[in-house]
Amino acid sequence: MRKVVLLLITGILSYLAIVGLVLSLYEADPADMKWQERETYNAKQIGQLEFGMSKDDVIRMLGSPDINEAKETSTGAHQVLFYRTHHVTSDGITTKDECTPLLFNDNQLIAWGSDAYEDYQELE
Repeated sequence: MRKVVLLLITGILSYLAIVGLVLSLYEADPADMKWQERETYNAKQIGQLEFGMSKDDVIRMLGSPDINEAKETSTGAHQVLFYRTHHVTSDGITTKDECTPLLFNDNQLIAWGSDAYEDYQELE
């Protein structure tokens, strides 16, 4: 009886150790996700953004953008990265209206959401 209990406890502890190791080492890779999973992942990650984050930090967090635009103005280099966050049309093409835009000025995050792209379009 004592051997059975010891074996059971060892098994449970081993299982918990393996689960803990997997959870601590596993990092989701957006490039390997289906579009539905990627939308959910992107929306969750965008909810954790902070002003002033570097473009590189955002790309590490979210992966490659679905759409990318940039222009140089008198106030510096501006770039908009679009990340798919919601489904609109089942046509197999990701469009801007299915994405959340992230606006950068000189590689620093300055705005995100629908107003960010409107701000970008007004820059000269």
